[in-house]
Amino acid sequence: MKTTANFRYNQLLSFLLLVLVSLSWPGQVKASANQNFVSDTTSYVQFKGNVIDLDSRKSLGFATLILEGSNLSTVANSEGEFSFKVPSGKARGNVIVSYLGHKDRIIPLSTLKPERNHIELELQTVTLSTISVHPKDPDMLMRAILNKRADNYSDEQNKMIAFYRETIKKNKTYVSLSEAVLDVYKQPCLSIRSDQIELSKGRKNTDYTKLDTITFKLQGGPYTSVMLDIMKNPEMIFTEDMVDNYDFNIENISKIGERLMYIIDFKQNANIKEPLYYGKLYVDTETLAILSATFSLNLADKYAASDLFIRKKPMGAKVYPTQADYQVNYREKDGKWYFGYSRAEIVFKIEWKKRLFNTHYASTIEMAVTDWQKTNVRNAKPVEKLKPFVVMMDEVTGFADPEFWGIYNVIEPEKSIEQAIRKIQKKLKKLDR
Repeated sequence: MKTTANFRYNQLLSFLLLVLVSLSWPGQVKASANQNFVSDTTSYVQFKGNVIDLDSRKSLGFATLILEGSNLSTVANSEGEFSFKVPSGKARGNVIVSYLGHKDRIIPLSTLKPERNHIELELQTVTLSTISVHPKDPDMLMRAILNKRADNYSDEQNKMIAFYRETIKKNKTYVSLSEAVLDVYKQPCLSIRSDQIELSKGRKNTDYTKLDTITFKLQGGPYTSVMLDIMKNPEMIFTEDMVDNYDFNIENISKIGERLMYIIDFKQNANIKEPLYYGKLYVDTETLAILSATFSLNLADKYAASDLFIRKKPMGAKVYPTQADYQVNYREKDGKWYFGYSRAEIVFKIEWKKRLFNTHYASTIEMAVTDWQKTNVRNAKPVEKLKPFVVMMDEVTGFADPEFWGIYNVIEPEKSIEQAIRKIQKKLKKLDR
C-alpha cells in the first residue's frame, strides 16, 4: 500500500492550508487589486433570492445557478441565498437551478424580481433497483473512475473568472475577512502543469486587536481552492495506487437533474495509522465522472493531524484541529466536466496552560467559478501571478463601497459575514469623519 506517498500528499494539501500560530507577525505578501476596473451598473441585471426544498422548506446551500446556453454562473451560499448578475442583453434568457438529489428547474429571468425570489426544487428519490445492473466491486469502480479522467474532464486550458472568500473567526468573532475576483488559468486535467492565479480585484480586512497574543495566518488559500480539484489532483486524496488504503461502499443511487448518480461512501482502512480522509463521492452512473465530493480529514489522532497544519505554536499552549472538511463540485458542458466550486473549513482549538478558557479559531475558504472560456495562454505573467503561499490578509480596502464588485458575480455572504462587513463599513465611516 502507498500509505507513505499518500501521507506526503496529505501533508501537501494541509501545508497549502497552513496555519501559523506565533508570537509575532511576519512580513505580509500584498496582493494589489486592479485599479482600472470600472463599475457600470447599467450593463447588468441583478437577481437575489434563496433556493429551498419544495417539501421541507429547508435551504439548499451551494445550489448552482447557470445562465442557459452560457458558462455564466453563481453558487448560493451555505444558507441557500444567491445573487446572480446577468448582462443586460441576456436578461430575457433562462436560468437553470440545480442541486444534488433534486430536479433541475429552468426559470425565465423575466419572471424573477430583483430581490426576494424563492426558488423551490423538488426532491428526487432513487433506489438501487432503478438500475438493473450495478457494480458489485466498489474498488474496481473506483479504479475505473480514475482511469476515465481523460474522457470526462477538460483536456484544454481554460481561463476562469472565480470569486474567492476567506474568513478567520476567533471563537464567534470574525477577525479577518478577504474577498477577491480571480483569473484562474486552469490547466488540462492530465497536464503536469500547475494552475496559475491572477488577482483581478480584491478587498481585505484584519482586526489585529482581536488576535490576542498570537497571530493566526492562512497561507495559499486561493491555490488550496484549485488544488481541491481532485480530478486534476487526485493525489490530494487517492490515486489508483492508493485505492487499497480505503474501503469503498456504494451507499445509494440519487439524481442531479436527469443524471443518475452512485453515492460512494469511503473511509480509510482500519490498519492505516496516518490521518487520511473519509467522505462521499457522487458519480455519474453512465460516464463514471465524479460530479461532486465531500470529505473530511480523519482527526482521531489529533496530534498527528496537528503536525500537518501547524508550523509554529505559542509557548504554553497545545494546538490541534477539531474539524477539517472539504467540498468540490463540477459542472458539465458539451460532454466534459469542469471545476466549478470548492470549499474548505478548518477549526483549531488552543488549550492554554495558564488560562481558564480555551480559544477556538475557524478558517473557511471557498471559490466559485462564475464564467470561463478557452485560452491559449499557458501561464499568467510572472509579475501578475499570485505566489502559491500568498497571504490574502492585508490592510482595509474597498469595504466602504457597496458597489465594489460591479458586474462581477460573487457568493452572497452568509448573515454572519454580512454583519461583519457592516461593522467594517461603520468603522471606515468613523475614520472618514
